[in-house]
Amino acid sequence: MTKSLKNYTIRYITIMILIVIAVWALLFYAFIMEEVYDNVDDGLKNQKIEIIRAAYNDETILKIDTFGINQFKITKASQQIQQGKKNTFKNDLIYMPYDEDMEPYRILNTYFYGKDKQLYHLEIRTSTVEEDELQYDLATALIVLYILIIISILSINTLVFHRAFKPFYQILDKLEKYHFGKLKATQTIKSNVREFILLDSEIDKMLDRNEKIFQQQKLFIENAAHELQTPLAISTNKLELLLEDERLSEQQLIAISETKEALERMIKLNKALLMLSRIENNQFESTDKVIFNSLIHQICDELADLIEYKGITVEIADHGTFILEFNSDLATILLSNLIRNAITYNKPKDGLIKIDIHGDSFSIANTGNNTALPPNSIFNRFHKENSAINSNGLGLSIVKTIIDTSSKIEIHYSYSNSFHVFNIQKL
Repeated sequence: MTKSLKNYTIRYITIMILIVIAVWALLFYAFIMEEVYDNVDDGLKNQKIEIIRAAYNDETILKIDTFGINQFKITKASQQIQQGKKNTFKNDLIYMPYDEDMEPYRILNTYFYGKDKQLYHLEIRTSTVEEDELQYDLATALIVLYILIIISILSINTLVFHRAFKPFYQILDKLEKYHFGKLKATQTIKSNVREFILLDSEIDKMLDRNEKIFQQQKLFIENAAHELQTPLAISTNKLELLLEDERLSEQQLIAISETKEALERMIKLNKALLMLSRIENNQFESTDKVIFNSLIHQICDELADLIEYKGITVEIADHGTFILEFNSDLATILLSNLIRNAITYNKPKDGLIKIDIHGDSFSIANTGNNTALPPNSIFNRFHKENSAINSNGLGLSIVKTIIDTSSKIEIHYSYSNSFHVFNIQKL
């Protein structure tokens, strides 16, 4: 699924900001906890010094062996325990009756000698921040911050992006409206961005070059087709006159007749190639409301003699009216080629053509070869399933070109129940 340039950039900016905030949150949390513990530890150390001083001055303090209001206790210790001990800190959870919950505490364990030369164990504790609450508060604050940042970026990006990329979208609009053979005076975009000005200038040059090449090719094809048609028509007429000459032998007449048929095929091929070129060059631009049902019936009536000669039965079922804004000439060529294809490649005897018309689609199915055709190549130029059939192989190619240039319908081929089916569907 494609995305606009603005949405594409916003998506990656959003992801990158989320990653940055997540990493920053982890580092910030670790830093905050480190600072909290440093401050708490410093406070405990200061409190330790004050308690030891007080114990030297007042020996009754040495008898406080349970935690009370002052949050410390002193107990006698042995020499063995004291070895290697100075200040040790640990975290613990202690039950608080008031809160009826376990609260986090920071505890300092240390040892000192009293006036009586007795070793004492001093344990001081103080409450600290609840990490789970801190994590929750930090996460909540960061989520709110993230949402506010994204909203701000979206708002700023919408304003800035729209203004900054306005020339870019003007260039895209110019390219979308461009059609070969219809080069209008292009308006130079107004921008202070050097890259946009350069891009617009190069695109204008490219369009001018393409237009010149297109006009040259168009003129060449028209001139070549015209120059070919005249000598071919003259040659065909002269061969027809020769066929009326009674002095020619039967063998000579056969040779002349074969030559005439070859010239006629060349004339048809020349007309078909010229038609393809005109279609591809969008020379059929006017559109009307075309009722395909009427055209199908009309073309079948015009080809009635050929259909009867081939011994083919045509069944037309009007289940709905297929109406489309389309060039009437191209619609006639499209349907004529499809129906002629169904006649040409049908069974030699007792052939059948079924045409089903609906409001949004119609299909032309014919009996014929008992094997499916290659769907990837049947619309190629000069493709013929049977080389013995007198065809230039351009009929379906013209059909596909008309459909592709219209961008209003699509065609699909399938083989079902001994029928070759061409289905045309509205887009």
